Amino acid sequence: MKVLEGIGIGVLILLAALAVLFVRRAWVTRRGGIIRLSVRVSTLLDGRGWSPGFGRFTDDELRWYRMFSFAIRPKRVLARTGLAVERRRLPEGQERLSMPADWIILRCTSHQAPVEIAMAQSTLTGFLSWLEAAPPGAASPRLAHDWPAA
Repeated sequence: MKVLEGIGIGVLILLAALAVLFVRRAWVTRRGGIIRLSVRVSTLLDGRGWSPGFGRFTDDELRWYRMFSFAIRPKRVLARTGLAVERRRLPEGQERLSMPADWIILRCTSHQAPVEIAMAQSTLTGFLSWLEAAPPGAASPRLAHDWPAA
C-alpha cells in the first residue's frame, strides 16, 4: 500500500505543477499582445542556448517569459528605446533542429547587452512595426537596411 500511496502522491504533485504552469501562462497572457519568441540565453556552444517562451508587449517594453518556468516576473525585459535590430538571419546548423523552419533570428543591440531573439517570419513584421513606432516626440530606433533576404 505504501508504494501505491507514494506513486499517487508523485502523480498528484506532477499534476499540480502542470496546473501551475497553465495558470501562470493564462495569467500572463490575459491582456493579449503575446507572441511566440525564443531568446538565446547562452552562447557557449554554436547553435545552442535557445530557450522557448513568449513575449508580451506592454507600452514601451517587450517582456519575455520562459515557457516552462514558475516565475511570475519576466526573465528578460527589452525596452523599445535603445533597442535596435543589428541584423537578421535564418537558423543555421543545430538551430534548425530546435526551432520551426519559418523562424527568423534577429541580433539586437540594447542598452543592457546584445541579444538574439527568434520568431516566426509572420511575427517579424509586427515586431518591427512595434519597434519603429514611438510615442510622439520620442526618437525612433534605427533599423539596418542591409539585411540579407530571408
